[in-house]
Amino acid sequence: MSFANIETSLEKLFDLVLLKIPSIAVGFAILIIGRFVIKYVLKFVDRRFIKRDVDISIRSFVKSLLKFAMYALLILTVANTMGIQTTSFIAALSAFGLAVGMALQGSLSNFAGGVLILVFRPFDVGDYISSANGSSGSVERIDLLYTTIIDDDGIRVFSPNGTLANSVIKNFSKITARRMQFSFTISYDTNIKQAREAILAILNADQRILDTPKKEVIVSDLKEAGITLVVRAWANREVFWATKNEIGEEMKNVLSGKNVVFPSNIVKIIDETPESGEPEKTQA
Repeated sequence: MSFANIETSLEKLFDLVLLKIPSIAVGFAILIIGRFVIKYVLKFVDRRFIKRDVDISIRSFVKSLLKFAMYALLILTVANTMGIQTTSFIAALSAFGLAVGMALQGSLSNFAGGVLILVFRPFDVGDYISSANGSSGSVERIDLLYTTIIDDDGIRVFSPNGTLANSVIKNFSKITARRMQFSFTISYDTNIKQAREAILAILNADQRILDTPKKEVIVSDLKEAGITLVVRAWANREVFWATKNEIGEEMKNVLSGKNVVFPSNIVKIIDETPESGEPEKTQA
């Protein structure tokens, strides 16, 4: 290669650099301004998270994800401003993201559910919940992918956040009072008024039973076996189970002493004996 050719190439390169100086300067300006904008956005998001008392685990994860996305967008913008072709890079990045998304579809669903749970707080650690996906018990831990629940048998259950967030959740710890209900059958020979008065006397004597909402003793059904009575009363959440267990036992004892008859099933067994040819009936 002759000296003249080299000189010509250098002149073309110099001219190209001169032409690109404005776009390069604009690119660096965008880079500097973009960094300040990203820092401001991250600080704003962090303040909003703190104000809403968002869980620290989701706070750091979302900030990292947001930071990565904004810096990637900034770099692509700067490169495009300087005249660097980014089409192939974007296509490769999109294909990579699609492949990762397909591979982690279940985990991404659980992650999205964990974000919803941690942001909207349908329950907190220590709450007793039950859900339509079959999970019930006291919440021990809320992570981004799974919620740990201790059920009534003391077994640690790991519930996927995806199904948990999309199911109906009952939170028994967010209420102040709960309704207890008893249903039992009495004979048609029983005086309903006397039975109702006896039950109401038990409820009125227990100070744990709330006056509001009103206590109820109603006839809910008339069956062949007898009359179905339904008893409804309310107690504070903290004493609900103890009150319900004791009230149920006390009602049974008091009603038995008031000559309230509880019907029992009578089973007739027919035994046909070939010798006599006549059925023998026994009653139990």
